[in-house]
Amino acid sequence: MQKKVLITGGAGGIGEAISRRLALDGYFVYVGYAVSKEKAENLAYEICGEAVKIDVTDFSDISTAVEKTGGVDLLVNNAGVSEIDLFTSISEQKSRAIAEINLIGAMNCTRAFLSDMIRRKSGCIINIASMWGQVGASCEVDYSASKAGLIGFTKALAKEVAPSGIRVNCVSPGFIITEMNSRFSDEDLALIRDEIPLGMFGEPRHIADATAFLASNRAEYITGQVLAVNGGMVI
Repeated sequence: MQKKVLITGGAGGIGEAISRRLALDGYFVYVGYAVSKEKAENLAYEICGEAVKIDVTDFSDISTAVEKTGGVDLLVNNAGVSEIDLFTSISEQKSRAIAEINLIGAMNCTRAFLSDMIRRKSGCIINIASMWGQVGASCEVDYSASKAGLIGFTKALAKEVAPSGIRVNCVSPGFIITEMNSRFSDEDLALIRDEIPLGMFGEPRHIADATAFLASNRAEYITGQVLAVNGGMVI
């Protein structure tokens, strides 16, 4: 029977790469989206999957997604937002949105899909965090805090559901060239590249490859871990 995966934020830069890679690995891919309906539907058509609306802050959306998919073998919590500014300049509204999407949203989705996994005593959950969740970043305090929380969530849940045969892991990207990072000038990018030991920027495919590995049988003895994909920027 073909395995099923739901990827939140599945039509974005990293999400799209993960969607395409897992489709190549034989999964039926549910491309989750909150607002990018057309992009998600076009991608789903290309990879013979299905677009599913799932705003990770909306319990109604999440419940509908569970019903529509009938449960999944793999859940990839990829939806996320960021904001670069001084901590004291971030509004309460923006701070709440970052936490609710990056951390609480992942917890909401996991809680909703986990019951079926526990019943089947099989499943895999992969959370997409960030190197800033490991070490923190100036001017991205709220983002760093939300991703640090996601890493803590990964480790704690892994211990809780391991007896049910479910693995929970985390991929922690470094600087990845995506639309989210298009705000940086060429000068900024040159300075950032100088800080990366491998001397190159990450690409969405690097995160997709790491996700595919953790989802595969080759990682069957790995759970509760953070796989850092950052070119040596954070060690």
